[in-house]
Amino acid sequence: MPVTHRLTAPTPGWTATTDVVVVGSGVAGLTAALGIRQAGLRVTVVTKAMLDDGSTRWAQGGIAAALGEGDTPEQHLADTLVAGAGVCDEQAVRVLVTEGPGAVRRLIAVGAAFDTDTTGEIMLTREGGHHRRRIAHAGGDATGAEISRALVAAVRDDPGLELIEHALVLDLLTDENGHAAGLTLHVMGEGQRDGVGALRAKAVVLATGGMGQVFSATTNPAVSTGDGVALALRAGAEVADLEFVQFHPTVLWLGPEAHGQQPLISEAVRGEGAYLVDAAGTRFMLGQHELNELAPRDIVAKAITRQMQAQRAEHMYLDGRHFGAAMWAERFPTILASCRSHGIDPVTELIPIAPAAHYASGGVRTDLHGRTSVPGLYACGEVACTGVHGANRLASNSLLEGLVFAERIAAELTERHRAGELPERAVDVAAARAAHAVALPAPEARAQVQQLMSRGAGVLRSAASMAGSAEGLAALAEGAAAHLADEKPADPRVETWEAANLLLVATALVTAAARRAETRGCHWREDFPERDDVHWQRHLITTLTADGLRIAEEH
Repeated sequence: MPVTHRLTAPTPGWTATTDVVVVGSGVAGLTAALGIRQAGLRVTVVTKAMLDDGSTRWAQGGIAAALGEGDTPEQHLADTLVAGAGVCDEQAVRVLVTEGPGAVRRLIAVGAAFDTDTTGEIMLTREGGHHRRRIAHAGGDATGAEISRALVAAVRDDPGLELIEHALVLDLLTDENGHAAGLTLHVMGEGQRDGVGALRAKAVVLATGGMGQVFSATTNPAVSTGDGVALALRAGAEVADLEFVQFHPTVLWLGPEAHGQQPLISEAVRGEGAYLVDAAGTRFMLGQHELNELAPRDIVAKAITRQMQAQRAEHMYLDGRHFGAAMWAERFPTILASCRSHGIDPVTELIPIAPAAHYASGGVRTDLHGRTSVPGLYACGEVACTGVHGANRLASNSLLEGLVFAERIAAELTERHRAGELPERAVDVAAARAAHAVALPAPEARAQVQQLMSRGAGVLRSAASMAGSAEGLAALAEGAAAHLADEKPADPRVETWEAANLLLVATALVTAAARRAETRGCHWREDFPERDDVHWQRHLITTLTADGLRIAEEH
C-alpha cells in the first residue's frame, strides 16, 4: 500500500545517507543497531531526546526469562498465554521464551550487571502472572537504567555507528516499488544538522516506544507520543490490537489534578510480598484470583478500579510496611526515594496507588522477523505488535520482547545484506509530494486529546463513553482542517507534529476499542462485561487509507 498521508512540514533542507536507520534508543533500538553493525552495515540511530532518555531506563521490575532452577521455557510460555487472554500468537511467544535466556546472557556479555547472590548466581523475583521466580533485576529496582547504561556504552564505543539526538521522525520515504527508502525528520536545536531533513537508507527499523501520552496520567515519559505508530499508519502499514492498552495497577497517586508521567510502583514490590488494601486496611485481592495480589495486571487493575468505584475513593493503597527499612533501602531504593520525594514513607505508611496507562500491547504489526506490511520497514519493542502480548502483557516480558525481536531483525538484515538484497534505494519524490498533507492541530490539542481519552477510553469503557471521545477527537481534526482551509494553519513544529501523532493514534485506538464488543485482557467494556471467544477471539487490524481509518477482523 503506498504512502497516503504525510505531516505538513517544510521541504527537507539537508540530506544524509546510511545503510539502516534505527529510530529509538531503548533496549530494542540499541540492540538492533549493535547487531546490524556486526554485519558491517552503516547504522544511524535517531532518538527524540538524549540517547538514554527512552522508556527502557524507567523499567523498574526486571526482565523475565526461564533462568532459574526448575523453570522452563514451557512454563514461561504457559504464563504468557494465560495473561494474553486467548489472543497471543503462540508461535511468537514460543520464540520469546526459547530465545529469551540466551538473549539475556548476551546482554550480560555486552556489560549489563544483574543482581547476584553470594555465589554469583542471578537473583530472581516474581511478578504478577508468573508462577515461578524468573525476573532478573539490577540495582534492586533499577533494571531498565542498568540495561540502558550498558547498551548506551556499547553504542558510544562503536565509531561506525552514527547518532542523531534530539530528532523527531516525521514520515517514511519509499521508492517507486513501495520499499522503505529512509525517512524525514526534524532535528531540534542548532548544529551540523538542524531543522527538517531527509535520511536515506536501505531499511528502516522503528523502535520508538509507546504512546502512553495519549492519556492524562501515564508511567511513560513525555516523549512517548505514539510517533512510530502514527508514522506507520501514514505509510500504509498495518497496525494491530491498538485497543489493548495496559493500565499498570500500582502507580503512585499524586492527587486528582496530577497529569503527565507518574511514578511507577513496580510489580516486584508485590512480588516480594506487599499487599493491596483499602483505607480500612482490608486486603481485597484475596479470593479474586489464585495468585491474589500477583494476578495478571488486567485483573488487578480491574479489582482496584472496582474497589474505588464501590467505596467512592480516588485511590487504594499498597502496604509494604512489613518489609522494614533495610529491605526497602536495599531492594527498592529508587521507589523508596520516589515515594519520599512526594512526602510518603513506605517504611511506615501506606502507599496511595491507582491504575494509569502503562504499556501498549498492540502496535505496528510484524512477523517473527520484525517485518511490517511495508517492505523494508521493521519494528520492535513497544511500538511493534509481534503477537507476544495478546490482550494483556505479562509482567517483565517487555524488555525481553524488545531484546529478542531486535536480535531477529538484526539477523534478518544481516542475511539480506549478505545475499545482496539491500541495494541503494531511490526515493520516489513524486509519491511523497502526492500524499495527503495532514492538517496540524494547535499545540493545546495534546491536553484535549489526553482528557478525551482518559474520560472515555481509559480503564473502563463503554459505547457511550467512547462515542464521546470519538466525537471530541473528530472535532479536533475538523478544526485543524478548517484552519488549513482558511490559510491559518498551526505552524509546523515539534508541538504540533506531536499533537497530530497523538490525535491520529487516539482516533485509531478508540475506533478499534469501540469495535471490540467484549471484555478481554486490558480492554474492559462495562456494557459488554464478558469475554466472548465465539465472536471476538480475533485481531483487529487497522490501516489508514485515502478515505480514512479502516479496520479488518482476522482470526
